Amino acid sequence: MNRKDILELKRRMKKEDCTFTRMCGCYVDGERNKVVTFGETFLNLEDEEFYKYLEIAKKTLSGTLGNNLLEFEFPLEEESPGGRQQFLMALRQSVLKNDDLVERFYDLVIEHYSYAGNYLILLFHDAYDVMIKTTDNNKLDESEEVYEYLLCAICPVVLSKPGLGYRADENRIGPRLRDWIVSMPETGFIFPAFTDRSTDIHSVLCYHKNPKEPHNELVEEVLGCASKRTAAEKKQAFETVVKNAFSGDEETSMDVFYDIQQGLKSMAESQEEEDNPEPVVITSETIGEIMEENHVPAPAAATIQESYAKEFEDELPQLDHILDEKAAAMGSKLKEEKALKTYDVILRVKPEKASQIKSQLIDGQKCLVIPMEENEHAAINGVNTTI
Repeated sequence: MNRKDILELKRRMKKEDCTFTRMCGCYVDGERNKVVTFGETFLNLEDEEFYKYLEIAKKTLSGTLGNNLLEFEFPLEEESPGGRQQFLMALRQSVLKNDDLVERFYDLVIEHYSYAGNYLILLFHDAYDVMIKTTDNNKLDESEEVYEYLLCAICPVVLSKPGLGYRADENRIGPRLRDWIVSMPETGFIFPAFTDRSTDIHSVLCYHKNPKEPHNELVEEVLGCASKRTAAEKKQAFETVVKNAFSGDEETSMDVFYDIQQGLKSMAESQEEEDNPEPVVITSETIGEIMEENHVPAPAAATIQESYAKEFEDELPQLDHILDEKAAAMGSKLKEEKALKTYDVILRVKPEKASQIKSQLIDGQKCLVIPMEENEHAAINGVNTTI
């Protein structure tokens, strides 16, 4: 699924466009007991509930592709009878009206989901009548296919914060009653995937609220797919590769890491200038070229390249998966600060003035001469100066 596919589904999650047919849920306590289960015709919900549940469903399609949102393909064995994909197909076909299948799904999540607290499992069923679009993205009043899918959201249920409130029964200010509140989803998925505006039964799109700590147990045990790293995990792994090459020399390792990030940032800026940029895959050779441009010592550079190739041998990361914008900005700032300490005089002038600056001996002293017009102004060390 690409960003366009995801946005198309998200745009429909509002009162006038929503077509969810049914919603089921299971509230699980910290001891993994089912406290309550329920099933509702979604469009019959009261407005307050309708909007809250819709907000939860929409959140499951939020975040960045490759980081919060990851697409997985089912292994062939999971598409065979008894496999997880086949189970999800049956669950979808039942329109969530087969209680045995729904209970089996709850049991599967409860058995494997790693969460130390109360949570709510929500399942939504939808049938989206996908309209044909023209080349200029105008919709035609003609159906292309019906995209039937399940959306799962797993939400923590937490106690509201303690505080004071008005106790109407006692007509006084007193301790507020604490309630169990359903939070936004921690993880979830959409099955089947919606790829190029069409049903892809061989794939599933997963959501992780915290990409640094994804719920891989949901991917592996509940969905039966092989997990893969989020962009946040790849960034961390890459930073570790660079740090390990300098045997505890934190300052030098970070300088090199910042230099590499600035090189990656330059690549990203060049890519943005293209009309239809293709994802750029970063190889160990690419990292080597950036380090060579920044004069990283050969032994350390070789170690970084070798470790990088080994760390990402299963799947090379894309540029946007290991580019750390904050690190690149920090690198630029540090270079600028070092330059200020290196030079006794630093000039910042408009481009048209640069060619006018000349070196000249005045009373035997070497001076820089900057011609000034009557209407021009100057600032020295940030202070306006009258010349």
